[in-house]
Amino acid sequence: METLINLLSLVGSLGLFLYGMKIMSEGLEKFAGDKLRNILSAMTKNRFMGVLTGILVTALIQSSSATTVMVVSFVNAGLMTLKQSIGVIMGANIGTTVTAWLISAVGFKVNISAFAIPLLAFGLPLLFSKEGKRKNLGEFIFGFSFLFMGLSLLQEAATAIHIDVIVANMLANVPTGSFLTILLFIFVGALVTMLVQASAATMAVTLMLYSMNIPGFGFEEACALAMGQNIGTTITAVLASLTANTQARRAALAHMFFNVFGVVVVLLFFHPACDAVSWFVTDVMHNTDNDLFKLSAFHSAFNIFNTVLLIGFVSQIEKLVCRILPMKEEDMEYRLHYISAGILSTAELSILEAEKEVNNFAERCRRMFHIVRTLLQTKDEKEFNKQFSRVEKYEAITDRMEIEIANYLNRVSEGRLSNESKAQIQKMLKQISELESIGDSCYKLARTIYRKRQQEEEFSDEQMRHIYDMMGLVDQALTEMVKKVELNSMNIRITESLNIENEINNYRAQLKDQNLQDVNAGLYSYQTGVLYIDFVSECEKLGDYIINVVQAGKGLNNSDPERKE
Repeated sequence: METLINLLSLVGSLGLFLYGMKIMSEGLEKFAGDKLRNILSAMTKNRFMGVLTGILVTALIQSSSATTVMVVSFVNAGLMTLKQSIGVIMGANIGTTVTAWLISAVGFKVNISAFAIPLLAFGLPLLFSKEGKRKNLGEFIFGFSFLFMGLSLLQEAATAIHIDVIVANMLANVPTGSFLTILLFIFVGALVTMLVQASAATMAVTLMLYSMNIPGFGFEEACALAMGQNIGTTITAVLASLTANTQARRAALAHMFFNVFGVVVVLLFFHPACDAVSWFVTDVMHNTDNDLFKLSAFHSAFNIFNTVLLIGFVSQIEKLVCRILPMKEEDMEYRLHYISAGILSTAELSILEAEKEVNNFAERCRRMFHIVRTLLQTKDEKEFNKQFSRVEKYEAITDRMEIEIANYLNRVSEGRLSNESKAQIQKMLKQISELESIGDSCYKLARTIYRKRQQEEEFSDEQMRHIYDMMGLVDQALTEMVKKVELNSMNIRITESLNIENEINNYRAQLKDQNLQDVNAGLYSYQTGVLYIDFVSECEKLGDYIINVVQAGKGLNNSDPERKE
C-alpha cells in the first residue's frame, strides 16, 4: 500500500508540475495579450529576427509548445508565412532551454517549495481581482508556485520509491557507451515527451534522474534523453495542425523535420559533442559543483547548433515541406494574399495592397456562401461534417481578416495622405466591417442547417424550392458585390444591386406570410416553420450586409434614408 501511495504521489507531483507550467504559461500569455501576438506577427520579416522573436517569446511564456501552437494558428490564419514560421520555431527550440537552466540553478539544491507556498499569498488577491491584467498576473504566480512545488514533491516521491534503484536495475543489462543504447534513450525521450506533451516536464525528470548519480545513467545517456525530447515535443504542433489548413500542417512538419535532422546530425559526432560541452562547463565556466549545468548546456548547445546549421536553408526547408504536403485548392482561400504585419510599403502602394485584400475578402465571402449551399444539399454525415467545419474555419478567418486589414489601414492612415487616400481608407474600413458581417451571416445559415439536421426536421419540396430561389437571389447580390468591389470606384452604378435587394426583401415578406398559412394548415410542423423562416430571414439580413458593402464603395452611409444614386 505504501508503495502504491508513493507511486501515485510521483504521478500526482508530475501532474502538479505540468499544471503549474500550463497555468504559468497561459497566465503570462494572457497578461502580455495582443502585444505578444503582435511581436510574433510583426517581427518575423527577417529570418534572424524570427529566431530572436521565437527565443524571446518562448523564454517569456516558458513553453515552446505554446509558441509553436501560436505560430501554427497564425500560419493557419494567413497572418504569417511558412518561411517566417520556420525562423520562429527555430528560436522557440532555443528559448525552451531556459526552463532547464532555471531548474538546474534552483530546482534540486534549494527547497524552492518553501518559498513557493508563501508566494501564493501574493498571488491570491490578484487571482480574485476583477481587473483582467491583475488576474492574469495572479495566474502566473500560482503557476510558478505550483511548478516548483511539483518539482520538489516529484523529487521526494522519487526518493521514497527508490527510483534510483529501480532505474539502475532496469539499466543493469543495458551496455553502457553503446551506440544502440544512445538510440534507445533517444527513443524513450521522444516517446515519453509525446505522451506527456511537455518537454519541460520530461527535461525536469531527466535532470532529477541525472542528479541521483544512478549507475548506467550518466551524462551521455541524459543527453540522449534530452535529444529525444526535442523530437517528442513536435507532436504538440502536429496535433494542433491536424484540423488546420495545409500551410499550418507544413509549419508543424517543418518543426518536426528541423528537430529530427538536428538529432541525426549530432549523432554523427555524439561523444565528441558531449566531451566538448563537459570541457566548456568545467574548464571555461569553471563550474565543478553543479553537474546539472552540463546537461542544460548540452540542451542549449544542441538547439543553438541546429539553428546555426539550418538557418541558411530556410527556403530549402520550405520547398521540401511544400513538396511533401502539396497545397489543396480549398486551402488557398485560408490566407491573406497581399498584406502582412511587417514593414509598410509607401502609403499609396499600401492602399493598393489593401484594396486587393478587400477584393480577396469579398470573393472569400462569396465562396463561403457557396459552401453553405453545398451544405444544404449534403446528405452524407462525414461529408456534412467536413463542409460544416470549412464554414466554421471561414467564419474564424473572416473575423481575423477584418481585424488585420483594419489594423493595417490604421497604420497606413498614420502617414501623410491625400484627402482622396483618406476617403479610400474610410471606405475600405466600412466595407470590411460589413464583409465580416456577411461571414457571420453565412455561419448562422450553416448553424440553422445543422440544427435542422440534429432535430431531424425535413423541409418540404416547396420550402426547398423557395430556399433555393432565395439563395439564388443572394448569390446574384454577392456576384454584383464582388464586381463593384473590384471596380473600386465611387462612380459605380448600384441600380442592379438595389433591385436585387428589393427582390430579396419582398420575397422574404412573401415567404413569411405564406409560412403562417402553411403552419396553420398543418402542411408541416411549427418547428420546421421556425427553422425555415430563420433561414429565409438570415438570407434577407445577408442581403442587407451586401448592399451595405456596395453602398460603402460608392461613398454612401448605411444609415441614409434612401439608397438611391
